[in-house]
Amino acid sequence: MDFDTPLAEAWIRAIAAAVEKEQGRLTELDSAIGDGDHGSNLQRGFAAVLAALAALDGPRPAGPGTVLTKTGTTLISKVGGASGPLYGKAFRAIGAALPAPAGPAALAEALAAGLDAVRALGKAEPGDKTIVDAYTPAVAAFRTAAAAGADLPEAAAAAADAAEQGARDTTALQARKGRASYLGERSKGHQDPGATSTALIFRTLADVTAG
Repeated sequence: MDFDTPLAEAWIRAIAAAVEKEQGRLTELDSAIGDGDHGSNLQRGFAAVLAALAALDGPRPAGPGTVLTKTGTTLISKVGGASGPLYGKAFRAIGAALPAPAGPAALAEALAAGLDAVRALGKAEPGDKTIVDAYTPAVAAFRTAAAAGADLPEAAAAAADAAEQGARDTTALQARKGRASYLGERSKGHQDPGATSTALIFRTLADVTAG
């Protein structure tokens, strides 16, 4: 199995559905240590992405990278707060780095390009209690699985498991970036909403590749 245009479209639709379902939980997490709008911002953003992708009907995009680049551009233009620019830059970078179609190793490197874009924009490192804490182990797990000969569903599942563990591990961390950092020690004991939505994004990738 390769990561092709239909699979890219299925991934984005799955993210939109998962965000819709988990909007309340994401907002609850963000209300504890942020502005309380993470869930609603992502829901609005991915609804706009679905509309933008629907407008591509007719001749299909030349490759999966086109789908992901359009996703990123739409998120940047439609989502407020930090999540729009961060996820928008990530998807644009993934799309730009993605060949058509992409096997597990190529997709791993494209996802790594997305992580680089997030870190460049947010200036966050692992341990800062951000998206990066879920995204970094996900990319590492994806790369390791791909290098060991795993197929796309296996590599994506490994990445999703690692992202979910990374998100859970943010609970004990003190935030050093973003709105949550203003709380200092009080940010401990709360799972980071951005890391949580990142884990959700990787889980949907695992789900769609598994069929």
